Amino acid sequence: MEKIRLGVIFGGKSSEYSVSLHSVSSMLRSVDPEKYEIRCIGISPCGSWYYLTQPDYDKIEHDHWLDDTCVEMCLSMGEKKGIILLDGANTFIGLDVVFPVLHGKNGEDGTLQGYLELAQIPYVGCHVLSSSCVMDKEFTHILCESAHIPCTPYKCIYKNEYKNEKEIYEDAVQSLGDVLFLKPCNAGSSYGISKVRNFEEFKAGMTEAFRHDSKVLIEKNIVGFEIGCAVLGNDELVVGECDEIETHKDFFDFAAKYELDQTEIHCPARISKEQSDIAKEIAKKAYRVMNCEGFARVDMFVCENGEIVLNELNTIPGLTATSRYPSMISHAGYSFSELIDRLIQLAMEKRG
Repeated sequence: MEKIRLGVIFGGKSSEYSVSLHSVSSMLRSVDPEKYEIRCIGISPCGSWYYLTQPDYDKIEHDHWLDDTCVEMCLSMGEKKGIILLDGANTFIGLDVVFPVLHGKNGEDGTLQGYLELAQIPYVGCHVLSSSCVMDKEFTHILCESAHIPCTPYKCIYKNEYKNEKEIYEDAVQSLGDVLFLKPCNAGSSYGISKVRNFEEFKAGMTEAFRHDSKVLIEKNIVGFEIGCAVLGNDELVVGECDEIETHKDFFDFAAKYELDQTEIHCPARISKEQSDIAKEIAKKAYRVMNCEGFARVDMFVCENGEIVLNELNTIPGLTATSRYPSMISHAGYSFSELIDRLIQLAMEKRG
């Protein structure tokens, strides 16, 4: 059987660059070399694209991949699908499908997806509009609330509107409560997020959030805990088991996510079957409303009264063998390598 020419893109001009390196190195070690010819494509933190002629997965994981085995490149915009090496000879290397393993801005926000669409190369995951809308937490709220999906109560503040801090703070407290969460609308891995309990914390938190984006979501603090649900598929959906985040920190921040600092992940979640069924239905509905394809992780809160509300979606969740998404979907019968195979199949079926 002829091997599939698989382009794997990692790195990226994003605050989540290091997260991508860990995800892709684990994913690459699980790709079946009998099925795929791997073409590793790295994007440096400054945004330059490189083809790795001799990829070393350990070097990728520890951020030593950018060396003399890398050749600058670009995608081919002609009839032939692939990449062109900027090696003086314009060497062409064909691709059948691309697996983007990038997180955050310029990776899962529709930017990269648009580039791949222009190059007419099938790719794993959500398309341009879905990726960009899911990345924007305000748009996610607007679209999901319009579909009657219960969401966390919020306000959105644009940077050019942020003038009377005290008035904005007092209005938020009056409508959302004394404890607030501040989130950049377009950022991931909990960058720029803070939990605030007074005006001084609010001012500092807004300053930090605006470092990451030009608009900030002010959300009500949900008394309860966070759960997630893995969804897989294009037309027919497979739903994994729900997981539960138990953290002794103020919230599930970067250290909690990637170092499990004062945090445990329970899969399956310690909730009733009825709550699990409701969460899975919310996850599927949110996936459909946001027009997702391939895969996504849907994050929700279980409130103190047992109600389940949507938090957000993630269109390129962490992809190490021990990450939350692979763990949840394994309960639907997919090993990590089988998950990779299925995602590639879904990409080629949808856009082949």
